[in-house]
Amino acid sequence: MYNKLVRGNIPEIIKSNGENPVIRILDNDEYKTELEKKLLEEYNEVLESFGNDRIEELADMLEVMISIAELENKSLERGGFKKRLYLEKVE
Repeated sequence: MYNKLVRGNIPEIIKSNGENPVIRILDNDEYKTELEKKLLEEYNEVLESFGNDRIEELADMLEVMISIAELENKSLERGGFKKRLYLEKVE
């Protein structure tokens, strides 16, 4: 028994290994709860990992955060951090 939220391609990967995944689609409330559980799971995995494994765990954590933002209809109007902007003060 897994009883956890998984990425979209996991059922196909399981089938390709000759196994049968039993899945269901979550409603919005269940989905939000499971995303929050997944965020904590991924956070702990980030803290416990190193090197390339850590990069993969960070990517998983990012996917969860994006999914939560999309579920709650939050826009990314403030942009990301790629510009490396450092706000010293506002005058």
